[in-house]
Amino acid sequence: MLTVMKTAPLTRFRSLAAAALMSVAGLSLSTGMATAEVTAFKQAIAETAAQDDALSAFYRDNGYQPIWVGDDEDDLNRRAALLKVLEVAGEHGLPADRYRPEDVRAMLASARSTRDRGRIEVEMSRLFLRFATDKNTGILNPNKVVSGIKREVPVRDRLQMLKDFETSLPLAYLRGLTPTSPEYTRLVREKLKLEQQIEQGGWGAQVNAGSLKPGDQGQQVVALRDRLIALDYLRRSATQVYDDEMQGAVAEFQRDNGLTDDGIAGSSTIEKINIGPEARMGQIMVALERERWMNIDRGKRHIWVNLTDFKAKIIDDGEVTFETRSVIGKDVPDRETPEFSDVMNHMVINPSWYIPRSIIVNEYLPVLRSNPHALSYLEITDSRGRVVNRGRGFSQYSARTFPYSMRQPPSARNALGLVKFMFPNKYNIYLHDTPAKNLFSRERRAFSHGCIRLADPFDFAYALLAKQSDDPKATFHNYLNTGRETRVNLEQPVPVHLVYRTAYTKPAGGMEYRRDVYGRDADILAALRAAGVEIPRTGS
Repeated sequence: MLTVMKTAPLTRFRSLAAAALMSVAGLSLSTGMATAEVTAFKQAIAETAAQDDALSAFYRDNGYQPIWVGDDEDDLNRRAALLKVLEVAGEHGLPADRYRPEDVRAMLASARSTRDRGRIEVEMSRLFLRFATDKNTGILNPNKVVSGIKREVPVRDRLQMLKDFETSLPLAYLRGLTPTSPEYTRLVREKLKLEQQIEQGGWGAQVNAGSLKPGDQGQQVVALRDRLIALDYLRRSATQVYDDEMQGAVAEFQRDNGLTDDGIAGSSTIEKINIGPEARMGQIMVALERERWMNIDRGKRHIWVNLTDFKAKIIDDGEVTFETRSVIGKDVPDRETPEFSDVMNHMVINPSWYIPRSIIVNEYLPVLRSNPHALSYLEITDSRGRVVNRGRGFSQYSARTFPYSMRQPPSARNALGLVKFMFPNKYNIYLHDTPAKNLFSRERRAFSHGCIRLADPFDFAYALLAKQSDDPKATFHNYLNTGRETRVNLEQPVPVHLVYRTAYTKPAGGMEYRRDVYGRDADILAALRAAGVEIPRTGS
């Protein structure tokens, strides 16, 4: 094996290289030949790294010295650490065939020359960078998979990763690439638990009934019982009757699946109970990838809006301190709520609604062309802010040529309600009140043009203002009662995360699942499969 000392003088380097080649290949080398071999090693590194800027810069900066294929203790430790973490890459929902530690071992064993070792040196660094990036910030580029994901993934600089790794304890560095959120750790644990369930044959027979209710009995009640036992919602029993205990188990299952928790196994509940572990595993795999995309500091206090759960929460030090139901964008392409993170810095009490151009020309202009006095609660203004005389009509305008803006002044009828919460962003998305309170009683709440409506906006405002007011309720209503549009700054701006999770953990153990409202997770799962992520199957 070629011995390369990174800090030795060149003459010592040459002699060690020559000795190594003699022992491996039985060659008798002169000093000149040893020099040639060292040059060949460096040339092989330079050539192999040439098409990758990070690799090329790293080896150019360190004088083309090895960090993997030498015989010193540091190189040995790096090789061992990398192989160790590659062996368990699949535990994180990563595409294990992308890394294949057995191929690394075969590659190392096959080296026959210093040029071989130079090429292998670079290939191991390339493999390290691929694994490190995949584990730390994800396998996929989310924007290329789903256009509605506007998230900026915190991808680390590849050159800096190599430099940091070279000077770190190898195994500690590689393990430190794991996303730091408690949710990620719990997802990995639940994934392993579900894998064991799949290996044992899954959750048993499906329930073949349209609906079941308390008091029912018979074969399908037994099937429901067994399914609930397998899903850890019901203790083992021999009951054949849909009793109170089963009703409580069904209600808990419904809560964990975003259903109305009435304890009656209607068609929607039975549909969810019959979903197999393989499908749930796919959701967990997607959730792990989504966590990698969000490997960021989310803020000690932050706002968490899970679109699929139709809820907005305030999180303080990892605990939910406020929660309210929400309405999100309708599931049509131009109304879906995007996913991104930003910072909320103010609220507007008694807001005006400045109507987006798309709504004006697509929804309101056709009405005004037929009746210019329709929509009288809206102001139509020109470019100088002057109210337009409706008597002239609007039939002469098309969607392209309509020159005016539209505004709904503050009022209880305002589409934004009486308060909106702003985290200024280029997507024009914010949280707000709404006069359409009836929608919050729906189980599935995707009705808006893209912004997020809150069921309890006043309480949300009180919770935010509590950090800067001794009496947040009075502070809020003092502004509200003026009837005037008023901006109230948050003294401590709050990070806002608009996320989309169809699978997430319960801190005490277990999972919650939601519908794939926009079909985004299906697209991500397909992309993960294409990248080599494998979903275990019962009987496989």
